[in-house]
Amino acid sequence: MAPPTDNAGNTGTTGDAATARASLETLRAEIAKAVVGQDPAVTGLVVALLCRGHVLLEGVPGVAKTLLVRALAAALELDTKRVQFTPDLMPSDITGSLVYDARTAEFSFQPGPVFTNLLLADEINRTPPKTQSSLLEAMEERQVTVDGTPRPLPEPFLVAATQNPVEYEGTYPLPEAQLDRFLLKLTIPLPSRQDEINVLTRHADGFNPRDLRAAGIRPVAGPADLEAARAAVAKTAVSPEITGYVVDICRATRESPSLTLGVSPRGATALLATARAWAWLTGRDYVIPDDVKALALPTLRHRVQLRPEAEMEGVTADSVINAILSHVPVPR
Repeated sequence: MAPPTDNAGNTGTTGDAATARASLETLRAEIAKAVVGQDPAVTGLVVALLCRGHVLLEGVPGVAKTLLVRALAAALELDTKRVQFTPDLMPSDITGSLVYDARTAEFSFQPGPVFTNLLLADEINRTPPKTQSSLLEAMEERQVTVDGTPRPLPEPFLVAATQNPVEYEGTYPLPEAQLDRFLLKLTIPLPSRQDEINVLTRHADGFNPRDLRAAGIRPVAGPADLEAARAAVAKTAVSPEITGYVVDICRATRESPSLTLGVSPRGATALLATARAWAWLTGRDYVIPDDVKALALPTLRHRVQLRPEAEMEGVTADSVINAILSHVPVPR
């Protein structure tokens, strides 16, 4: 498949875009100073930033989910806030509320922690659905409505939520509507033996996960870099064959006998967006089928539902998607 060109016949990127790509590569290296062996998750967070999407990080306790997001915030020149989701957390604790001022005898709006650039929603599935749903409008519309008045959120705005596997005690599964608002679902696995040795070695040498500044993490990218990168991603060419490939993958999930719910058109749009971002990050200004394959699992795994009988047989969303990727014809 030949690389597409623009109207002027150019296939390269601008200087600003090249600088932005270099900054984002440096961002990934900065995060690695604190987090060992989680390169796919780091890449996923960068892709989400480029696509103006949100990320759900799932893994057992103790695999550095929170540390990963905190390291991302430390390496970006962005405002960040953290909310620890608990069973007694109320929606107004996130979005903000009207507060009565006795001096003026008027109500004024007190913004909640959602009014930030990077919101770390820690253990989001430990709070009831009513509070989980308070993030829906913020994630989709990028605004919060309190007392009938919409209030826009800062730009950029990204929700990075962590959750424990749903079979753990004290968890509330996220509703399908909210899951669909997350661009990516990244699974954080247990580290390999060598990575775990590296983690312990760092701690023995004095690494303190609560003091990322002492670990040497510094801001290496900011809003200007993100804006330049997003503009470049928007110019990444997509051929009709690639568009058809994305649609065929998503339609195949709707016909799978192992699934009760397949990927919606919103999911297909998300897969196209993440594939474009990944193509640009790897230095190309056009998308190839491998870009789609690389982002299919994190983009689609939370947008499908398994049949109970398939789940009992040990089938997983990832295995179904991998099977579909192996059967859908790849454009040449």
